Amino acid sequence: MVSDGVLELSGQPLTLDEIAAVAYQRRKVAVAEEAWAGIKASRAVVESVVSGGETAYGINTGFGKLADVRIDASDLKALQHNLVRSHACGIGEPLPEAETRAMLLLRANVLAKGHSGVRPVVVETLTTFLNHGIHPVVPARGSVGASGDLPPLAHLALALIGEGEVFYQQKRVKAANALKTAGVAPLELEAKEGLALLNGTQAMAATGALALERGLRVVELFDLAGAMSLEALRGTPAAFDERIHKARPHRGQIEVAAHLRQLLEESEIRESHRHNDPRVQDAYCLRCMPQVHGAARRALAHVREVIEVESGSATDNPLIFVDENGIVSGGAILSGGNFHGAPLALALDYAAIALTDMMSISERRIDRLLNPDMNEGLPPFLSDTPGVSSGLMIAHVAAAALLNEAKVLAHPASVDSVPTSGGKEDHVSMGMTSALKLRQIVENAERVLAIELMGAAQGLDYRLPLKPARAVERAKSVVRRAVARLEEDRVLAGDIEKLASEIRSGLLDEWRG
Repeated sequence: MVSDGVLELSGQPLTLDEIAAVAYQRRKVAVAEEAWAGIKASRAVVESVVSGGETAYGINTGFGKLADVRIDASDLKALQHNLVRSHACGIGEPLPEAETRAMLLLRANVLAKGHSGVRPVVVETLTTFLNHGIHPVVPARGSVGASGDLPPLAHLALALIGEGEVFYQQKRVKAANALKTAGVAPLELEAKEGLALLNGTQAMAATGALALERGLRVVELFDLAGAMSLEALRGTPAAFDERIHKARPHRGQIEVAAHLRQLLEESEIRESHRHNDPRVQDAYCLRCMPQVHGAARRALAHVREVIEVESGSATDNPLIFVDENGIVSGGAILSGGNFHGAPLALALDYAAIALTDMMSISERRIDRLLNPDMNEGLPPFLSDTPGVSSGLMIAHVAAAALLNEAKVLAHPASVDSVPTSGGKEDHVSMGMTSALKLRQIVENAERVLAIELMGAAQGLDYRLPLKPARAVERAKSVVRRAVARLEEDRVLAGDIEKLASEIRSGLLDEWRG
């Protein structure tokens, strides 16, 4: 729900765009009014267990292998605080601000679903952190993805109780100091609340969601880069004929073929060789773009669906259920495994493989643009003075290096499992590793895409005065605003990074006109 631009949370599925708006644009959030009844009812179930002397996992027992250890009521607060402190053993560089914000958002939304048994103040504190720009320092590594993202979420929870560190007002400071400055009271955790904050998939979901949001933009722009390369290489759009793709009606393939036909409309370059071209068909990297790009599109669409479902899913353990009439006495406390990251881990690995394949076909087009043995009369390495100048020769080398790294990273993390917690947690997802790998692959893909766009724009310059298709001409103009034509050798590292940054920020989308 949206109220005055504020994103209201009730445990509903969140779209990728909503997650990105909170993460990057600091959109405000609040708990929806209708969510409070469920939050309070599930909390009443927990308090009933505590006051009634019953035994329930996570409320008055130890955790993991220690689940059979009953904890006295006088130690329940200490139990929850010790849980957070002991699990805050993350490793490595902190997650970027955007990913931490996405974590806070997703965790608040999950608790707002009303199955976690926390007090309203816990959910309110998460939203307060977001709205005040208080971002916990969360080390990126240490999660095996079951029982959820324990170390990352523990560092997030640590800040909520006024311990650990946060980024606040562009400084890394002690959480206690930031909370005091912001006028935010640290949480005093009650029964079940530490566990409710730690159990879940929100680190892998946050990192994966924002990587996917970037990846979706990259996949669409690879269509554009491919169309520009095809024009520069005097290729034919015949392979994109609608009849071919209706004969093999994969949705992504049909979509990409239609997109390419649109991109290649009204091309003087195409008309110049329509009737006197000795080639029967183009190389696969040009001819098979609908099949390869389309498969990648659908893979990422599937991953988007998985992440959006996960964003509105209760992922801690145990879960609290109040009967359908909202009667607390009919409530149930059920232990299960919704914290297991397998759905995300497998999906994020799938996205990594798809994007690596996109980089692979792009690298082949880059080589084809530069290689004098097959670049259809373009100068060697797209240099005005081959020999004296190397042109884009080493830009291709850089693309090959980025592709090699992506191929290594594309090995699925989800095929591995290392039993932990004394064998109690004997099958884990490794989903956070999947998410971190995907983030790096997306970054590499943005740079390979930048190199292809540079090469294709340079190739199109050599086809003047013939003009490419209208959309391709617009795209070339946008590329040229970021990167000047290569007339003599210069340092290209900055050009690649500038164009990759414009891809990442969405500025390159201006080609649509």
